[in-house]
Amino acid sequence: APQRHCQSVYQGQLASVHSSARNQELQKLAKTYNKLVSPWIGAVTSRREGKWQSYWEDSSSWNFANWAPGHPLHGITTCTTLSVRNGLWRSRICYQFRPFICQY
Repeated sequence: APQRHCQSVYQGQLASVHSSARNQELQKLAKTYNKLVSPWIGAVTSRREGKWQSYWEDSSSWNFANWAPGHPLHGITTCTTLSVRNGLWRSRICYQFRPFICQY
């Protein structure tokens, strides 16, 4: 999983996003790295205590979201990508191989 890669290789975690300014910053960063493939960020959506919830891997507070229409998906646990094109977030199966943004 991308989360483990951040931790084991870089002693970091997947980035959490708490403002639109930060979201734009990460989108710009992602664009310089790969113009086509949207990277992972640290949001996970899963069923917790009987209801679907999104949360940050680093346990920081969930105070900002920028989901694309129709997201997050509910049905299976999903990880989250940040679109390089428009900065919107989408639920994805966690086992796709794609870039990721770590924070320290």
